[in-house]
Amino acid sequence: MMLPEHERRFLANLRVAHLATADADAKPHVVPVCFVVCADTIYITIDAKPKSRPPNELKRIRNILANPRVAIVADRYDEDWTQLGWVMLQGRAEILSEGKEHDAAQALLCSRYSQLHGMRIASYPVIAVRIERARSWGHLAV
Repeated sequence: MMLPEHERRFLANLRVAHLATADADAKPHVVPVCFVVCADTIYITIDAKPKSRPPNELKRIRNILANPRVAIVADRYDEDWTQLGWVMLQGRAEILSEGKEHDAAQALLCSRYSQLHGMRIASYPVIAVRIERARSWGHLAV
């Protein structure tokens, strides 16, 4: 699938999205994430902020391993409701633990978020969502 240019630009100007996963019993789980889009894949890293579990045991990782179907929503809110807009992406997620794609994704994420530079995220997993469907609504101009 080819992500339309206006949706790609909208996503490039947002800093946070929300990743929705579900476990094998379809119990949903939604978390805010930092992301980068490259071609028709969206990459999300696990960062080094304190977590209650090791990175490979996080709920979002466990859910993806049990059920790779995910959704991501990135939205812009404004008190002027004519400026509201969102993009929803659906697809299949993979966990990248190492390799060229993993390393390239980490580099892209570090170039987008300077906060990641000091976190030593190179050994952390990356979630790669292969975009199968994109939907949008509202004012997407940047």
